Amino acid sequence: MKLFAIGVLHLASPAWAMVLRSPTFVKPGSAITSSNWSPSSWRQKEAKQIPKYPDEEALKEAEAKLSKSAPLVFAGEVRNLSDQLANAARGDAFVLFGGDCAESFDEFSTDHIRDTFRVILQMALILTHAGSKPVVKIGRMAGQFAKPRSEPTETIDGVTLPSYQGDNINKEYPFTAEARRANPDRMIQAYDQCSQTLNILRAFSSGGYANLSRLHSWTLDFVEMTPAGSRYRKLAGVVEESLRFMKACGVNLNSPQFEKVDFFTAHECLLLPYEEAMTRVDSITGKWYDTSAHLLWVGERTRQPGFAHFEFVRGLENPLGVKISDKASPEDVLEILDTFNPDNIPGRVTLITRMTADGIRAKLPAIIKAVQAEGRHVVWVSDPVHGNGFKAENGYKTRSFDAIREELEAFFDVHAECGSHPGGIHLEMTGKDVTECLGGDTNGVTMDGERGLSSKYETHCDPRLNAMQSLELAFTVAEKMREAQGYKKLDY
Repeated sequence: MKLFAIGVLHLASPAWAMVLRSPTFVKPGSAITSSNWSPSSWRQKEAKQIPKYPDEEALKEAEAKLSKSAPLVFAGEVRNLSDQLANAARGDAFVLFGGDCAESFDEFSTDHIRDTFRVILQMALILTHAGSKPVVKIGRMAGQFAKPRSEPTETIDGVTLPSYQGDNINKEYPFTAEARRANPDRMIQAYDQCSQTLNILRAFSSGGYANLSRLHSWTLDFVEMTPAGSRYRKLAGVVEESLRFMKACGVNLNSPQFEKVDFFTAHECLLLPYEEAMTRVDSITGKWYDTSAHLLWVGERTRQPGFAHFEFVRGLENPLGVKISDKASPEDVLEILDTFNPDNIPGRVTLITRMTADGIRAKLPAIIKAVQAEGRHVVWVSDPVHGNGFKAENGYKTRSFDAIREELEAFFDVHAECGSHPGGIHLEMTGKDVTECLGGDTNGVTMDGERGLSSKYETHCDPRLNAMQSLELAFTVAEKMREAQGYKKLDY
């Protein structure tokens, strides 16, 4: 049975019920609308990181089928996220992105989604309590399949085949021509999995699982009896005491504010045939929304002006993220803001920095000052994982937990120096006890041994922080948030 999501957000807000009209399917190469943008105008630009499909007819059939499918998210939900991101741009909220490097068909399960969701809830509680700001929760879920590749092909034992680009495009194993062939039917399979993922997330976010009274039950078993678990239990005790006080004062703890959470989804806008097919006209505003996710971002390899991905996202009403490395100049960033947010709307653009700690300290101040000088509204978010990857001596791709933490600390320090608001963090993480990133304060991952990289290395793409490492980083960020606001150190 095919499941169609009606969105993750709880239905207490009337804004969810927005009808999106599916446009007439535009065939590749046909004329675009009379305006200078349409969902298909990207086809007239040079495209990077998009696979070549051997069967063009099968691709057209898959695109046509998707264009008639139910939206995965709705315009009112997207506007809700935009409003919350506007608060973050003004310094009145903090954003937490979290989820897998790349979703997979094989790893899909309710338990996997639940475990990642509840670690995000724990992290959000830590950040909310420490920073005294609402946390905007965004999952790298329900669409984060495709991944950019540094090389279009891969060679193993003298055999060269197309690179694995994500489960919605081709298969990683076996290493055969058939598996690595770009198959448009996998877009349909990805859509079906996204709809199920969204329904599961909606159930957890609005069905009582996210109720603050359950905050002790969010702790995973392997985290419970650890220092990070102990700190979380102390925090939970403080929150529970506050809830008892509020109840005694007559506050209704069964209201939606305590029982439900807003939870949004995001992914990298990479596979443009899929994204175009999922783009709809909002019948109330007449504007275009990509209904595959609430927020989409373009990466370092696809954010170039004049190319296909840049062209596609500039016409969407969805809030947009842009990855910024130490290669980006202040002029590059201002050009992006000119194009994506000409009206300077708070919350429209999130700049996601991925520079390493040294890169942050050397390059980010000039970018911040340029944005400030122009009076531009942006949400500043740190992605401390992507700039800190390397191949270990045993051949595994990994990342250093200490380097990730150092980049987060540098991010907060630079914003303190510039008088700007460090608005959020963006992590590739999972609720599982994997051993993919080296280090950690408790039960840290080592090169070899019982907690060696190879013991639980399960990622389908790049290494992820495990649940323990994610919580430890949340406490690091919590301390930096308090430091930035002049609050005393945490006493748990």
